[in-house]
Amino acid sequence: MKKIIMAWLAASALLGAVTLGTVQIAQAEETANMPSYSNPGGIGGVASLRGLSEIETTRPADEFKRFPKDHHVETSYVYQPPLIPHTIRNYEVSLNANKCLSCHSWKNAKEMGATKISVTHYVNRQEQVLSDVSPRRYFCLQCHVPQADAQPLVDSTFLSVDSLR
Repeated sequence: MKKIIMAWLAASALLGAVTLGTVQIAQAEETANMPSYSNPGGIGGVASLRGLSEIETTRPADEFKRFPKDHHVETSYVYQPPLIPHTIRNYEVSLNANKCLSCHSWKNAKEMGATKISVTHYVNRQEQVLSDVSPRRYFCLQCHVPQADAQPLVDSTFLSVDSLR
């Protein structure tokens, strides 16, 4: 009985290999007859919040958003980091340089007519006051973003703090 089962399994495997080989040959012939595309399955389209675009085409970049100068937007919730009221294009904020501090540090703010950074930015995790900006607060763009004159991508039902009172 064991020999019969082994023979049956061997025959099934052989038949499966022959069938698979036939299918692969048919697929190769079909592919050879197709026009050459980099994506033979079709190029389709991707619908996103920014519109419909073909997968294999590069759509033009959006226009730059306008950044209102010296326009202050009220905060929407308690402890919200203030928005940046100017463009930050070409500002370097890296391990070696922080363009924001050239105007907003306590040393330069008055001379530059800029808002001083909060004293909380000089406190480390152990609540020790430092003589320079704390490393955890050095990368300004972790919390602060420029305010742009742009329409929201999705509808929002968010209510600001004033609306909740």
